[in-house]
Amino acid sequence: MAKKFFNFFIILLGGIFGFTVVYILDQMEILKKFGGGMVTTVIYISGIIIFSLIFYFIFPKIIKSIDKSTKLAELEITKLPMSDMIFGLVGMIIGLVIATLVTKPLYEIKLPYVGNIPMVIIVIVIYIALGYLGMRIGRINREDINTTIHKLRTPKEKTVKKSNEQYVKILDTSVIIDGRIKDIIEAGFIDGKILVPIFVLEELQHIADSDNDLRRQKGRRGLDVLKLIQNITTSDVEVTQKRYPEIEEVDSKILQLAKELKATVITNDYNLNKVAAVRNIRVLNINELANAMKPIVIPGEQMTVTIIKDGKESNQGLAYLDDGTMVVVEDGKKFIGKTVETLVTSVLQTAAGKMIFVRINK
Repeated sequence: MAKKFFNFFIILLGGIFGFTVVYILDQMEILKKFGGGMVTTVIYISGIIIFSLIFYFIFPKIIKSIDKSTKLAELEITKLPMSDMIFGLVGMIIGLVIATLVTKPLYEIKLPYVGNIPMVIIVIVIYIALGYLGMRIGRINREDINTTIHKLRTPKEKTVKKSNEQYVKILDTSVIIDGRIKDIIEAGFIDGKILVPIFVLEELQHIADSDNDLRRQKGRRGLDVLKLIQNITTSDVEVTQKRYPEIEEVDSKILQLAKELKATVITNDYNLNKVAAVRNIRVLNINELANAMKPIVIPGEQMTVTIIKDGKESNQGLAYLDDGTMVVVEDGKKFIGKTVETLVTSVLQTAAGKMIFVRINK
């Protein structure tokens, strides 16, 4: 019943609109060119029927599109931080004020036959364009506006701000998924502001929605770790809204953001570490931190290990310490599954970690 009433209302609305259009043309004496009397009546009826059909077939699709766009807009608005909304609103108001000043002379322009109707349409377009442009500029330049405002503060406040900016840390996707960063922050080894770029958050969400079970678990773990980091009361965690749409790779965006803010990138990605070094960007690699925290072993030291599998070379056996350090046992293949006393012969430090070479005590 509701659908029938809606269809009837749409047809009625289309008919009224069609009648209005023909009436305007009639008042402008355009219909007189086609003759009067019966012809005018036919044109009125045709206008009503045509616009009724147009509204009946097109208007529901327009309503659906508007409804879909409204829902998407609501979803995007809920994702926006309050600061973005405020700066966007201020920018839009400024844009509308400028539009008012620009369009004021246009109201005085009147064209033959159509009057100022085209000017009204142009004015509406200018208002929409400048309002939207102002909103975009307000949001995009939020951080620049904040910086300008901070420069007007007292010298003491500026000094504190500069001091804090020197300790800005940017987390990349890999270090969040890894999870160890949460314990490091909680232990107080990371000071200053911690930034999580919005594109890193979106990449985590994309991974969490993956069809691959392993990737999906990693993404969800990353989101959980990020939530735990935000709940650490001693840390200052902020999600920055800079996106860099002209840059495709997330790692490149991270490096660009770090370059602009003169910040430090925290990662465990070996390749990102190397690229950052080339671009003179400071990097804290938690794998290097983990390696630095491993116990120091020197040649000649005694070590008890359990050989679990054979190595790459002939007769080699492999064992692992509690921290994951690989131990290569010479002639240890025949002792797989056994715990043996060994003597450290050498230690090799690699980019992937530390390797300890031992031989079995005889």
